[in-house]
Amino acid sequence: MTTTSPPEPPRSRLGHAYGEQFARHASTVHPTAAARDSATLTLAYQDRFLNGPAFLGETERSTVVRDLHTVYGLLRSLPERVFGGSITALAEAVGLDPLQTALITRSARTGSLHPLGRADLYHDGTGFKLLEFNITSALGGFENADINRAMLAYPPLAEFVRRHRLRYRDTIACMVRTLRAECAAHIPAGRPPVVAVVDTPENFAVVGPRLRVLAAKLADHGVDAVACDLAEFTYPNGRPTVAGRAVDVVFRYFLPEDLSDPAAAALLEPLLTATEQGSVGLFSRLDAELYGNKGTLAMLSDDRHRALVDAAELACIDRLLPWTRYVRPHATDPAGSRIDLLAHAVAHQEELILKPTLLHGGHGITVGWQVDPAEWKHRLTEAMNGPYVVQRRVRPVAEPFPDGTGGVRELFLNWGIYVGAPDAAGGAHDDDFGDDYDHGDGYGGGFVRASADPAVGVVSMGSGATVGCVFDGGEGGDG
Repeated sequence: MTTTSPPEPPRSRLGHAYGEQFARHASTVHPTAAARDSATLTLAYQDRFLNGPAFLGETERSTVVRDLHTVYGLLRSLPERVFGGSITALAEAVGLDPLQTALITRSARTGSLHPLGRADLYHDGTGFKLLEFNITSALGGFENADINRAMLAYPPLAEFVRRHRLRYRDTIACMVRTLRAECAAHIPAGRPPVVAVVDTPENFAVVGPRLRVLAAKLADHGVDAVACDLAEFTYPNGRPTVAGRAVDVVFRYFLPEDLSDPAAAALLEPLLTATEQGSVGLFSRLDAELYGNKGTLAMLSDDRHRALVDAAELACIDRLLPWTRYVRPHATDPAGSRIDLLAHAVAHQEELILKPTLLHGGHGITVGWQVDPAEWKHRLTEAMNGPYVVQRRVRPVAEPFPDGTGGVRELFLNWGIYVGAPDAAGGAHDDDFGDDYDHGDGYGGGFVRASADPAVGVVSMGSGATVGCVFDGGEGGDG
């Protein structure tokens, strides 16, 4: 008689192992109790927390971080490789208006720019696929290490993490390290730098409470921070000042789409002048947003540019990027054949998603498999020759999580993986779980957003996702 064993989970062995432990070990403490009791976390995520963490194996962690740094380098080189060295041409190509382009071009002439971003990825069972790369200082999810710490208040998880030698990384520590590297000329000796976390007045009215949380957390990493909007600055002697304090570094939370408003651009003008004169550091420079634009990923994916990269870079692109094309009359299909893009997109509606290049947070996206054919064709026709891309659907593999009743449920994850400036020292940590642990390769931690719907178009907080932390190392998630 032949018996067969149940199939091995495609990625997360530790996820299954933890689900089984969760079922075996009753506890008077709910696994998310500490997270729900945290004012910081409930401000960001209400009470929408997963009962367990996601696990990232050391091999896959190091591989995806290395690939993301390769992609970052490729994106940074697009002006030279594709546009004859012109940042203005790149800005125009991704759809920025003349005012945005002029402001970004000015910013690119000041200071330096170091890697900092959050990659949004699906894992398809064979590897991570990059959906978007948010290259910016205005990163959401910065509270993720607080979820790790809160979840470790649940004794069965703390024991599991310790037994498997797992760790997590504090993203804010990575951000501060990158800020100090990027704005080194403006970091004073002998005192903490004064850092203003800044957004436009309109945005600050909405996100001000979270930016105040960020400012308070920066203080835990040797920064004297204050949250404010652009209108609160005064400029005695040309240097931005807020609440009576001269600012050393402006931590930028506004985005290019905010600058199409002439009033916002007018508020930015004296700040840009101050950065041009060397009176203050800007973190990150405005041109960082160019490289995190969805249109730049389409440029890397485009067959016309394959001759501009070397073999290792090309292998990374093929491994990490799903097929992505600008919405133009003609393009090439995944096999490299020239096609009528509208006809191709109509015929492959169930496998495509339409995205604007300039918006964030899932805004303006049309998911092919969630609309009827007439609506899909209408949206494509409207997008033709505009700042839009179509991207091949990535089907995320199911991952196991405790269901809260002694079983395991399958969820589909959007992984947010942070990268920053690498730390040559690396390897230091200050407790058993390594909340200040650094791998030395610029890994800045991670979090996940989860959906129970295998056909979900965008796994985001806006679409009802739940959120969880990530532990890395040990056996991790390697399948």
